[in-house]
Amino acid sequence: MKADRADPLRHAIGIARVLGILGIIYVHAWTGRTAEELAVLDQTPQGVLRWALIEMVGYSAVPLLGIISGWLVGPSSARRSYRDFIAVKARTILLPMLLWNAITMAVVVGLAVWGGLAAPVPRSFGETLDWWLCLTQPNPINVQIAFLRDLFVCMVIAPLLARLHDRWLVALLLATLGWAISAYAFPLLLRPQILSFFLIGILARRHDLIERVARWPLLASVAPYLVMVPVLVWLTSSDDAWLHGHLQRANAIDLVMRVSAALALCRVSMALAPTRAGAFILKGERYAFLLFCGHMLLMWCGGPAIGLWTGPLGSPLYPPLLIAEPILVFLPILLIGRALEATSPALANVLSGGRLAAPKRHAPLPRSAASAKEPANSPPGAAP
Repeated sequence: MKADRADPLRHAIGIARVLGILGIIYVHAWTGRTAEELAVLDQTPQGVLRWALIEMVGYSAVPLLGIISGWLVGPSSARRSYRDFIAVKARTILLPMLLWNAITMAVVVGLAVWGGLAAPVPRSFGETLDWWLCLTQPNPINVQIAFLRDLFVCMVIAPLLARLHDRWLVALLLATLGWAISAYAFPLLLRPQILSFFLIGILARRHDLIERVARWPLLASVAPYLVMVPVLVWLTSSDDAWLHGHLQRANAIDLVMRVSAALALCRVSMALAPTRAGAFILKGERYAFLLFCGHMLLMWCGGPAIGLWTGPLGSPLYPPLLIAEPILVFLPILLIGRALEATSPALANVLSGGRLAAPKRHAPLPRSAASAKEPANSPPGAAP
């Protein structure tokens, strides 16, 4: 019975992961415009459409992925020795980050230098190393991958966090929230709010909060997000002088908005879990990590090519392209994943953080040992 209750929950987590990562694509969608041109177009109908997709669809992804990672990590960290735990996380989080950064940088910088692609190029070896390792800043070519860098830092201390008393976890959560709101930059974490979301996930697992949310009416779960939307509209319409003068307030509103968006998407995913639509979405979970890591490479290479036909933001054919971009990116990722599995299962396994082409075991485990392993639906890296 316990396993039966767990399956819908794991399905909901898988659906939420897929929807969240698809939402991230809107944040990084190709526009064909410079930052200055985007600022001019922000108030146009297409600019408002882009803003709505970014803020209202993509907003929930990072907090939700951080919370899911914290929710999954407790049992995993308790079953393994610290050395084995870190080795697994290095293989399923850190190594894919480094490989995807290297691949994306090599292709995009090469196209920028020799093919005329409008993309940033590192100015020195030190800056190249900084971008590759995400030491002091997110990689501007592969910006989303810095999440894995901060997630790995969280994993390094996860066995300790999983054993702390609630009061210490809450104190640490409040401290990281204060750090995030203050906007104080310290390279231990590029985005300290990721640790905040990770801690929320640990506490949620410990106190069955996700199971409780599943019993809430759908409207009650979505209501905090709906209440925050007008606040977000007001905040994003404020001038730069106000935002710079009230940075801490803006950051606090941003955090509340992100958590409320994550709550709404989590509850929507639970509602989808027993449906045919949910089952269809869940089929993409195996490729979600690949989509997370590889979508910027496809954006850099495919966006300008498709843009030759549709035109950039502001062109009549651009809105259909913008709305369809998650699907236009996911389909090539699906083909790439299947091609990797067919030609190089080991590489597919590494680049997907262990989700694709898992190595076959030579002998079945005893029932007692098999039951102690992570559920098949739980990704080994507890990441996107």
